[in-house]
Amino acid sequence: MIFPAIDLYKGQSVRLFKGDYKEVTLINKDPVEQAKEIFQTVRQLHLVDLNGAKTGAPENIEIIKQIRQNFGGFLELGGGIRDYKTAKGYLDMGIDRIIIGSAAIEDPKLVKKLLKEYGGDRIVIGIDGKDGNVAVNGWIDQSQIKMSDLISEMVNFGAKSFIVTDVNRDGTMTGPNLDLLMSLTQKLPNINIVASGGVRDLRDLHQLKALGIHDVIIGKALYEKTITLEQIAEVENAS
Repeated sequence: MIFPAIDLYKGQSVRLFKGDYKEVTLINKDPVEQAKEIFQTVRQLHLVDLNGAKTGAPENIEIIKQIRQNFGGFLELGGGIRDYKTAKGYLDMGIDRIIIGSAAIEDPKLVKKLLKEYGGDRIVIGIDGKDGNVAVNGWIDQSQIKMSDLISEMVNFGAKSFIVTDVNRDGTMTGPNLDLLMSLTQKLPNINIVASGGVRDLRDLHQLKALGIHDVIIGKALYEKTITLEQIAEVENAS
């Protein structure tokens, strides 16, 4: 699946540059309308609560609820999901799958419990990193944990899918980090990688496909119009 992304910040849809909260670009003041527009062409959507990612608690819950009510397709959500109550609340709300990021490092017991209860189809692990190491807390903090080691640990807990984001590429329009993604697919051939960060155009999608990566998140490229929703739908229908 190819996911258009909506990043929520203070109730609006924005883009950050390299995960920097000081470099915010407004995309749409009404993310609910934006989600409705996307649904006319593409049937899946990637949502991030940026405030939640930073503070560790849900901050855009009303908007997320409205998007769920108005978007009839597959909806995944990340940002600020660091306890059982929040995770369960979103899954009960009808979010198709939730993304666990910082909690994978800071509270592995929680991830284990969620995977046991809901399975790897509804719980996805977000692995965000710089230079092969994991970044946490809305990418503000850098850990010394290798991305591949964290993935291996989560596989042991029952995780199947991993959204891999190179923070240095996110919002830069410089193409995905193919070297990183290739090394992860070689080390861990049985996992499903969702590529995120830097994807520009159809050429990038075809290069990812050649690596065996079919699930991709696209953010800035849609708003820079280097790829369109119609092109995404075409690629989706061809695969």
